Amino acid sequence: MILPPERLDRLLSRLGYCSRSEVRDWIRAGRVTAGESPVHPATLADPSEIRIDGEPLDHPGPLYLAYYKQAGTVCAQGDPRSIYHDFPERWSCRRPALSSVGRLDRDTSGILLLTDDGDWLHRWIHPRRQVPRQYRVQLAEPLVENAGDVLSSGDFYLEGERKPCMPAELRRLSGTEILLTLKEGRYHEVRRMMAALGNRVVALHREHFGPYGLDGLAPGEWRLLSPEETGKE
Repeated sequence: MILPPERLDRLLSRLGYCSRSEVRDWIRAGRVTAGESPVHPATLADPSEIRIDGEPLDHPGPLYLAYYKQAGTVCAQGDPRSIYHDFPERWSCRRPALSSVGRLDRDTSGILLLTDDGDWLHRWIHPRRQVPRQYRVQLAEPLVENAGDVLSSGDFYLEGERKPCMPAELRRLSGTEILLTLKEGRYHEVRRMMAALGNRVVALHREHFGPYGLDGLAPGEWRLLSPEETGKE
């Protein structure tokens, strides 16, 4: 992705390197260079040419990540169990902030997308997109026989809600393990669905979010999505 020139002080601040007021000190210390060209805080800089301590800028363009969230972690900033501890510390200072595309609750593991591109984020979470989300669900006991028909009917209501759930696809893997594919992201939807069917979720793992899967990632690991995967070529 070719990025347009940007004021140097704004660029370094936006990427979390330092505050805009500190850029002049970094320049005086010789930490910031742009080839043979002199630099100044107000310089319109080509991000691809800027070096900090001799190193290229750390992902000057938007971030698009696939991440394996572990059970026991949370999608909130500032929590000791936060998923954001698995990413470079500087990224916590980037603006716009790195955010998850939707959330997984503390006890749920699996694929999670993160980005600092607000338009791309909202494209994936908008209800009209009906993005399929596939979950592997371990249950406390075998599911009732007609569960598949009930969940796919389009006439299944969660407690306290007036709008029915969108039809879900159920595949039985064993007596107490299923694959469940949803096309919406309501609060604790899988757990509430199973509770409404008289069952309880023991373990919940999201295997796919739309076209994205874990692709060999280990718990706590992440990878950058390619331009082909994001549509940002």
